[in-house]
Amino acid sequence: MLVLTRKLGESIAIDDHIKIRVVQIKGKQVRLGIEAPKDTKIHREEVYLAIQDQNQQSATVTSDKTRSISKLLKP
Repeated sequence: MLVLTRKLGESIAIDDHIKIRVVQIKGKQVRLGIEAPKDTKIHREEVYLAIQDQNQQSATVTSDKTRSISKLLKP
């Protein structure tokens, strides 16, 4: 892990496309601004982990469950 020290208003560049800037420091919290291309997905870690968990659950759906859901959707 790379650990960097930045002051208010200073930034970190990642490749040529992403910039992370320290926007505010208030007590024990740091507010960061992130400039990145629109197609770059940026999430808080807890949201990212929840998305990964949902994706994993979706990938493990059995064919029996798929058939029963399909029957419910048919008119």
